[in-house]
Amino acid sequence: MAMRTGGRQGPGRDGPERGATGRDGRVATGWVTPVAGEHRAPARRPRSAIVDVYDTILRLDALRSRFVDVGRPEHECDLFLARAARDGYALALSGTPGPFGEAGLQALRSTTHHLLSDEALHHVMDGFLSLPPHQDAELALARLASARIPTYALAYGSGADAVAALDRAGLRTYLRGTLSTDDLGVVCPDPRAFTMACDALRAKPERTVLISVHPGDVHGALRAGLLGGLAIRQSGGVPTTMDPPHVSAPRMDDVVEQLLALPA
Repeated sequence: MAMRTGGRQGPGRDGPERGATGRDGRVATGWVTPVAGEHRAPARRPRSAIVDVYDTILRLDALRSRFVDVGRPEHECDLFLARAARDGYALALSGTPGPFGEAGLQALRSTTHHLLSDEALHHVMDGFLSLPPHQDAELALARLASARIPTYALAYGSGADAVAALDRAGLRTYLRGTLSTDDLGVVCPDPRAFTMACDALRAKPERTVLISVHPGDVHGALRAGLLGGLAIRQSGGVPTTMDPPHVSAPRMDDVVEQLLALPA
């Protein structure tokens, strides 16, 4: 699928010609705020679903106890996760993507001030393989299965690690398969990741929904022409700078019910 890009500002009353200097002395670059709806799929019942793994299905806050195990304060877990995501995005945007797990390991080293042994570092990282599920995740996945909606997991990093984690959580039985950013070679929320995922699944983007607790990932999926379902567990809502999802609710299972209630 060819990717469509956002519009650019031209000369006229909306702004100076691209490359021209305005009255305030700044050079006009030509970028404008993306127009919501430019790529938007119609609000229709999905025929397939892609569900984010980390923090949507599996609880990342469970890693906090692993920080305590190795003598670090548990609040460092949140900083580590933020740094790992930041570094993964930075590598992708700079054109040098690599295994997301390596970015995570280096972020863990810096977050803990390079004070942990290799054994301690791996103890924390191994926690990704045994994360417990969110309470509403199994209800949501079971509902998708009962509605005969083919559902796939999408994980940052290694697909093998995600499969192992979902197996241990007892949730892989509800899934048709697992996709990973390492395998795709593109990091979410880049719209290309969702386009490539749909290509791999031979699914039409406009009839495929991404379900996630991360507003940025849902925004990227919407920009790729997918449906978007946002579970607002901790984000507090949809940022006004991002496209609104087709459906949203505090719980993941409520998001699924709203999706299934959309017109066929």
